[in-house]
Amino acid sequence: MNKNLINRRIVVASALLGTLLSGAVAPAQAQGDNWPSKPIRLVVPSAPGAGGDIFARLIATPLQGILKQPIIIDNKPGANGIIAADQAAKAPGDGYTLLLAPSSAILINPVIQSKLPYDTEKDLIPVAQVGAAGILLVANPKTGFKNLADMVAYAKANPGKLPYSSWGNGSSGHLAMEGIKARYGLDMPHVPYKSIPQEVTDLIGNNISVGFTDIASPIPHIREGRLVALGTTGSQRWPATQDVPRLTEQGFTFDADGWYGIFVPKGTPQAIIDRLATEINRIQQSAEVRPKIEAQNMIVPPNRTAKQFAESIKADAVIWQGLAKTTDLRDK
Repeated sequence: MNKNLINRRIVVASALLGTLLSGAVAPAQAQGDNWPSKPIRLVVPSAPGAGGDIFARLIATPLQGILKQPIIIDNKPGANGIIAADQAAKAPGDGYTLLLAPSSAILINPVIQSKLPYDTEKDLIPVAQVGAAGILLVANPKTGFKNLADMVAYAKANPGKLPYSSWGNGSSGHLAMEGIKARYGLDMPHVPYKSIPQEVTDLIGNNISVGFTDIASPIPHIREGRLVALGTTGSQRWPATQDVPRLTEQGFTFDADGWYGIFVPKGTPQAIIDRLATEINRIQQSAEVRPKIEAQNMIVPPNRTAKQFAESIKADAVIWQGLAKTTDLRDK
């Protein structure tokens, strides 16, 4: 065969191979380089107006300006975050589905739920922590309760006659009250609610007299005297409830802090995870957003990379899951 013809065929074949390879690589490059190129969905396991929804919007509004794409809040309340987490876990790992979840949904559900429709550790990848705080023990003013001791005294004198509320089986509110019951030998039936706004409405109406809520939702009602704050959990007094003693100060030790976290489905490119972590941390530390977080009775967490946040979750799991096993929430 003519030598020049052979050389021309080699050149053509090399060019064709280069085209094929560049075509195969381009989508992977585009996935990171062009992200985001369409709206992003943020799944939130809270009803509109509840604490999780408030924090989702505090982050989403500036984030969509930075990313130059709309961030659509998709409220999926119920089942202590399982409904929302399941949707996020089964979404494509392409950077267009995010989950904002409370710590209880990530740390407690795997212990008390024998069959989750997803694997929390494998299917949901940590991105960034949003806020940190405890939870609130509140009562209707008609109870006359002013603190934990008042509630305990009444419950002891009236076994089975003081039901309490939380925002769902396996919530941190459920866990905290079961710990109080075990500590003081109380008989208080649990009434789980699908959402915190529903729970708060019934507490204000005295349809249920006492319960644990998130740290933010009841604040306006406490200020207006429609609810009474009996105590908070966590490692410190929180910004909007500086005058409310921690439960630890009242004799019941519960120092573990709760938080919200942003997660993405498995398979999401690391470059997208790192970009989201950087921007979300920057947003929380900003002069515009930090006061808004504190006004919702939470503090801004320290800057952490996505991997550092994942490590902190492992440390928190030891505390929360130990409490969940001790109180035997699985059988409640």
